[in-house]
Amino acid sequence: LPPPKVRATHPDCSIVLYFQEQEAECLEIIRSESQTAALPGLPGQQGCLTEWDGVSCWSAVPVGQSQAVACPDILHVFKKSKALIRRNCTESGWSFPSPPYYNACELEAIGSNNDTEAKASYFVTLKVLYTCGYSTSLAALFLAIGIFSCFRKLHCTRNSIHIHFFTSFILRGAAVFIKDAVLFSDESIDHCTMSTVNCKAAIAFFQYSVLANFYWLLVEGMYLQTLLLLTFTSEKRYIWWYILIGWGVPMLTVCIWVVIRLQYDNHGCWDDYTSLYWWVIKAPILLAIFVNFLIFLNVTRMLAQKIRSPDISKNYKQQYMRLTKSTLLLIPLFGVHYVVFALFPEHIGVDARLYFELVLGSYQGFLVALLYCFLNGEVQAEIKRNWGKWQLSMESNVFNLVTQDFTA
Repeated sequence: LPPPKVRATHPDCSIVLYFQEQEAECLEIIRSESQTAALPGLPGQQGCLTEWDGVSCWSAVPVGQSQAVACPDILHVFKKSKALIRRNCTESGWSFPSPPYYNACELEAIGSNNDTEAKASYFVTLKVLYTCGYSTSLAALFLAIGIFSCFRKLHCTRNSIHIHFFTSFILRGAAVFIKDAVLFSDESIDHCTMSTVNCKAAIAFFQYSVLANFYWLLVEGMYLQTLLLLTFTSEKRYIWWYILIGWGVPMLTVCIWVVIRLQYDNHGCWDDYTSLYWWVIKAPILLAIFVNFLIFLNVTRMLAQKIRSPDISKNYKQQYMRLTKSTLLLIPLFGVHYVVFALFPEHIGVDARLYFELVLGSYQGFLVALLYCFLNGEVQAEIKRNWGKWQLSMESNVFNLVTQDFTA
């Protein structure tokens, strides 16, 4: 037998989907009744056909009889009540519900209009903050890639890995903007029932960019450890393995996730995080963070040993100290907050989770570009050297022009 289909939705959307399912079932009954000349089991008698009133489905009954239904059983929306709503079948059709729904079914306490406005203002502010963060990061990352690409002396395996790492941050920022444009560009669209190819593709691209970001961070840690362990080995022989890990593993993971969602959970826009299938994405991210943390501990241990070693020259010790500082600055990028939030259900600590993942996370690309490029002594020296050469060439050109004018 095929595995049961799992449906996991956002709590707000579960209300909409509940009524949609009830309405679909009721309309199916109405459709089957319309294909028969008389009521089932009641040949020749007049009665009231099955009806959907927007809340409940009233089954067909003959004239003179009544029917009772309970309040919709929706958690956190209606309070549990034993009250019944009745409707009579008269010669002119169904009577009005008695008592009305708003009297029989008591709603759970909800926030005031002020709370709703404050929540809306909070999300608008959050969007402005992470939009500024990702825009700043994208500008810094493009500039950093341009610097590494333009200067030939900066072409090496280390900087090539940095460029791939920068690209993963660029994809992540672009994926956030694409997702917002597809899912929230039109307020008239019902996000709960949105299930287009475009929105699913946007979510799949977003998940791929997040996975690639974590795995290129893992590659950075692996490269640093390889550099310390294998001092005299050729770095180029490992570059294709790094590329396979950084781009290939996320691609394979997302492809598996997409196939599973299409097969067993193909509803909505795939942006729910309460489904069991979310672990297809979540588990590889946690694995990358865990391995990176072990690499971080091992690198710190090796650096401490090399710094204390009397056989290491002063220049090498300074180089290892710079590596140590860079590694320590990478601690916020090792996904510590992701591990903390992974231990709790998705609906707990939503505000803090959004702040860390969207606001603070949006500036990670800028921090990486600053650490690996703008504050890199080798990069600064190369920029100064080329700036000096450019100034000399400009002065030489000006001198030649003046000389030509004088001789003419």
